[in-house]
Amino acid sequence: MTTIQEQDVLDLLHEQHNQIKALFGQLSRAQGTEKRELFEDLVRLLAVHESAEEIVVHPRAERKIEGGADVVQKRRHEEDQAKRELSALYDLGVEHPDFDSRLSTFADAVVEHASREESEEFPSLRRNSSPEQLRRMAGALRAAEAMAPTRPHPHSGESRTANLVAGPPMALFDRLRDAVRDWRESHRDQD
Repeated sequence: MTTIQEQDVLDLLHEQHNQIKALFGQLSRAQGTEKRELFEDLVRLLAVHESAEEIVVHPRAERKIEGGADVVQKRRHEEDQAKRELSALYDLGVEHPDFDSRLSTFADAVVEHASREESEEFPSLRRNSSPEQLRRMAGALRAAEAMAPTRPHPHSGESRTANLVAGPPMALFDRLRDAVRDWRESHRDQD
């Protein structure tokens, strides 16, 4: 088994892609409170994952892979669309009659996006980066995730700079909101 210090950024991202796919599968079968909780987990994972990719992975891919600027621009565009749809789904709520069909369409787009990253970016990054660079990037990715917003903020921009400047204050607000929501839910039965 690979330890955290040995894991490289591409293995970490691939692992997260698998977690996201699994959450989509669980969410498609869930009902009621479980569905809402799984969706909140998915929102949190996607928001953190995409923000960290913007800060750590895409800049290196732009510089290190053939046609990097074009490849990364396409991924950023997909991520921007995903932020907007995830935000719309969040506002819609899991009980809305259109939620399941929109979630299914969204899941297909996210899985396709992850497949493109894995086939267009990851192999080139692996070829053009040393194992040590990829391990250091995993550490940077984890640090970026710790400061990333836990909700999609589609109007914040899709650049590394936008995520670095706007990310920490939004993350603080999101995490505070998450804590209040979790506290309320844990104390709901006591009222």
